[in-house]
Amino acid sequence: MSGPSTEPSLPIEGRASLVEYLASGAKPREAWRIGTEHEKFGFRHEDLAPPPYEGERGIRAVLEGIARFGWQRVEEDGKLIALVQDKASVTLEPAGQLELSGAPLETLHETCRETAQHLYEVKAAADPLRIGFLGMGFQPKWRREDMPWMPKGRYRIMRAYMPKVGSLGLDMMTRTCTIQTNLDFASEADMVRKFRVSLALQPVATALFADSPFTDGRPNGFLSYRSQVWTDTDPDRTGLLDFVFEDGFGFERYVDYLLDVPMYFVHRNGTYLDAAGKSFRAFMDGRLDLLPGERPTLRDFSDHLTTAFPEVRLKRYLEMRGADGGPWNRICALSAYWVGLLYDDAALDAAWDLVKDFTLEERHALREGVPRHALGLPFRGGTVRELALETLKIAEAGLKRRDRRNRCGASEAVYLEPLIEMALAGQTAAERKLALFHGEWKGSVDPVFHEFAY
Repeated sequence: MSGPSTEPSLPIEGRASLVEYLASGAKPREAWRIGTEHEKFGFRHEDLAPPPYEGERGIRAVLEGIARFGWQRVEEDGKLIALVQDKASVTLEPAGQLELSGAPLETLHETCRETAQHLYEVKAAADPLRIGFLGMGFQPKWRREDMPWMPKGRYRIMRAYMPKVGSLGLDMMTRTCTIQTNLDFASEADMVRKFRVSLALQPVATALFADSPFTDGRPNGFLSYRSQVWTDTDPDRTGLLDFVFEDGFGFERYVDYLLDVPMYFVHRNGTYLDAAGKSFRAFMDGRLDLLPGERPTLRDFSDHLTTAFPEVRLKRYLEMRGADGGPWNRICALSAYWVGLLYDDAALDAAWDLVKDFTLEERHALREGVPRHALGLPFRGGTVRELALETLKIAEAGLKRRDRRNRCGASEAVYLEPLIEMALAGQTAAERKLALFHGEWKGSVDPVFHEFAY
């Protein structure tokens, strides 16, 4: 969840300006980049509790420690809430989950180096405070009411609004972590094709990355409970966006969707004004009661873009949003999976051939069944595991054709190995943790914090 937009405060001339804004993201292939984001849960070593914001051993102190590595500070109301450096940022999710939003980089090798450097800096800042960090999709131990809240105006507004539109929105905010990949497109037609392929295959990514089987210290009956949480967060701004597969879909249709997503806030003079549930269309017409007669700027629209949470999100690039948080090698693996599928023409063609005849009912059955069953979900006479293996084959070939090699001569396909191993075994990270829970952990989730911390 981002901070306020840094777009210029240019007035919006009308709907066409918004379409042009999205279309301006198109880039020639040589300018395509990879942006990787990941979130992680902090915990105190002695009692595994999430650290609060304030205090000698709070999340603010962790940010202060990371800042020593050359990051610039970002404050809100005098409180340190983020760090920025070279188009990357370190930000706070609502309950203090720490997020790296990586810089747009050319290769997966650079992405992995960036991630490793970040985790090194986090550990260097957190170890003296006796704080650790864990990559999983859902907080395995602590209840919603045990989670702290970070001092960000945007979250205060969302916290008040979420219970009005779904029963799990506060869990989404405080108890989930994800990995995301942001990728470019060359044109409207290229965007449409990538959007359709990635939306159809997002449940496969969810299955491969399923790593949230515990709630409140017990198995919850799901393998990706994080994914399940999104089904009861806010129907106005989540889901599979069936219209993406309809004839004529493009930037205009996505703008129309965004204009119908209820607002959360307007950012003015360093303050978040509560506009929860109000209409951006009314704002466009100068009819927003908070700011009578005022019309939005592109900065307002850029902020509004970040308040839609579909499985794939269009900004001036495409965001893949289906994966649970996880360890270092799966952070790299998510970007490898999508780069392999979407950044090579032959791979994109093969992936489209795989999904183009999925019916609306099949797409929804995948989305609804994968949180509980992951790779074991039945699909077309087989299971999602077979579908996952087919997509991994396509992605691997795409990465090999890209032929971006590291200093040791390895191609980017090396980063798919954890996913290939899991798909061949037919066992997700969630299922492996459940086996430990019922075996050597003797019914406790506490060991997860030590055995799977960064």
